[in-house]
Amino acid sequence: MSKEEHYEKGMEYFAEDRLDEAIEELKRAIEIDPKYGDALHALAMTYYHKEDLDSAVKYGEMLREAEPDNVHAYTSLSMFYNAKGFIEKAEEMGEKANQLAGG
Repeated sequence: MSKEEHYEKGMEYFAEDRLDEAIEELKRAIEIDPKYGDALHALAMTYYHKEDLDSAVKYGEMLREAEPDNVHAYTSLSMFYNAKGFIEKAEEMGEKANQLAGG
């Protein structure tokens, strides 16, 4: 299967709240392409929904590294850091998201 097919399957599982299966498929997509932004973002969000904040941050940071101008990376990281109680870091990421969005 292609990275896109793994991503689509992962998103189907996510929509069905089959989060562990979604994670498996999304990880397969990034095994094929470690800088596949859509899959990295989906993986981070899936971990967030599982309340695994450390993994959410890990994949959010990987997205930020792969796509430094991706506003979703910073918006998501702001949310993840806020949930972890890292308010300063959350605000920093939120401000960067605003800058990228033209705000």
